[in-house]
Amino acid sequence: MASQSGIACSDQLAQFLSTCRGGAVRMVKVVISSSASPAIELESQEEARGGWEEDWDAMVPPALQDDSPCFLLYRLDERDSSQAFLWVLIAFTPDNAPVRQKMLYASTKATFKKEFGAGQVRDDYYANSREEVTLAGYKRHLEVEAAPGPLSAAEEDMKAIKEAESRPEVSVDSKHNTLSGLAFPLDPGASQAIGEYAQGSLEYLGLGIDLAQETIVLVEAGQCDTSSLPAKVPEGEGRYHLFKFKHTHEGDYQETAVFIYSMPGYSVPIKERMMFSSCKNAVVEILASRGIEIGKSVEVDGGSELTEQYLQEEVHPVKSLNKPKFAKPQGPSRAQGARRITKTPS
Repeated sequence: MASQSGIACSDQLAQFLSTCRGGAVRMVKVVISSSASPAIELESQEEARGGWEEDWDAMVPPALQDDSPCFLLYRLDERDSSQAFLWVLIAFTPDNAPVRQKMLYASTKATFKKEFGAGQVRDDYYANSREEVTLAGYKRHLEVEAAPGPLSAAEEDMKAIKEAESRPEVSVDSKHNTLSGLAFPLDPGASQAIGEYAQGSLEYLGLGIDLAQETIVLVEAGQCDTSSLPAKVPEGEGRYHLFKFKHTHEGDYQETAVFIYSMPGYSVPIKERMMFSSCKNAVVEILASRGIEIGKSVEVDGGSELTEQYLQEEVHPVKSLNKPKFAKPQGPSRAQGARRITKTPS
């Protein structure tokens, strides 16, 4: 975790941020004061004049100075599931700014984002020049973020396997699963709990399957932290879990929806195991259709696997750019005797 500067928003800025989300304000510029007790302070604001793309180039580049860092909050026209506007946080740090200011702003960004409300920040990025903060520069940033990251050798092999499986060859010897996927309906309690999770009032959902009624039922719902998560995994039955993983990554506070499919093993009847396995994709699709973005989906045998470190590694995996080289087999040693002659010398 990156160290933080400890600089917080001034009372005036905190009060302003709580009232600027109504839709009238388009852009907010804040800076860190140079007083003996520095604080994050409001420097300027701009009201909306048109659409967010129309206002961008007219507001963002002119608000910047070539030698002074700042934070910009820019309101988009898009809203989240609770009908609150989404914002873009721009950390502008020009190359010719003093090194001390660069370090100060870098170590304060996470604090400012958290005080404003990380849930309302759709995207945040660093910029070092005016070209990067134009509308065209922001769209290039979105394209780079959307591009797939580099894959390790193991991940490339897995990708090739999945692609091969998605293009099966049909012949007289082909065999196909007769139970490729099921979609059981939600009971009213499960449907209501999913809606409450999407609105942010719940942090954990435990869903099961009523085999007799063939429905997805709610087993448990409420608040839950990472330390309490392992106890939510039953030992004798399957379960779907939806957990809001609250954590920090590279100095930024994040909340990630993690979908967990737990199946303790062969102590569960085979019919139940097949039902849970076949319904998993349908449950994930239902959650996505209700506005829940699944950040990571994992499968576990028991609750002991669900540690803070395990979830961090799953949500933010470390990808290696170096592919292992082919290791040449070692030749025969002298201890094995002289080399055998396979061809009679002429």
